[in-house]
Amino acid sequence: MVAETSPWDRLKRLTRARIGLGRAGDGLPTRALLEFQMAHARARDAVHGAVDWDRLAAALAPLKTFSVSSAAPEKTIYLRRPDLGRVLAPGEAEKLPSGPFDIVFVIGDGLSAAACDAYGVETVKATLKLLADFSVAPIVLAHGARVALSDPIGAAMRAQLVVMLIGERPGLSTADSLGCYLTFAPRPGRRDSERNCISNIHAHGLVPALAAAKIAWLAREALRLKLTGVDLKEAAPDHALSLGLGPTVIDLTGGA
Repeated sequence: MVAETSPWDRLKRLTRARIGLGRAGDGLPTRALLEFQMAHARARDAVHGAVDWDRLAAALAPLKTFSVSSAAPEKTIYLRRPDLGRVLAPGEAEKLPSGPFDIVFVIGDGLSAAACDAYGVETVKATLKLLADFSVAPIVLAHGARVALSDPIGAAMRAQLVVMLIGERPGLSTADSLGCYLTFAPRPGRRDSERNCISNIHAHGLVPALAAAKIAWLAREALRLKLTGVDLKEAAPDHALSLGLGPTVIDLTGGA
């Protein structure tokens, strides 16, 4: 006779969250404790790690890239001063080509270097294939970036739309999750409510191919309607089944 499956076992198949771990006395079982400590270490490494910018630029070739830095000169200051990660360091804007362009893509390290290394290039290339009829600027690689660093970058390049791919704050389930933020008419001072957000781009969430379809749909609608944020409602068809990608996680809240 086959034993009945535990309700916890059924739930575990639907989520990577730590549920039904059991216990050893008043603590966690050894395996669960070690897995928790490993996840915590991976999250810390993602935050304090550094993106291999040279490798990213080489992987993006033959696409042209430009590198800029925020006003946060090092990681410790970046973590303590989020405001410095939202503005370009003096002289950095002058490094960028001036358009006009329809779209500029920015890859920023954010709070997970691992996410940029793992999914930045793949997501950009997949999205560009779907936006071949637009004028797309050279890719910008942004060091010490927060989401709002895309505003001065887009303004300096005279881009109608800026698409920022940035490492998200790692959790204990995923340390390499990439986020995407789209802002129409970028300029310093834009509010988070004026952006659209697609989050959880990683192997166990929204895979790059599906993320690209969502990003391209939003980009086209943003340029058609000339807006982003809470006024732009995401209604792209879900290609997960046709792509054979299975369940995905998506967050399109319009905020950062």
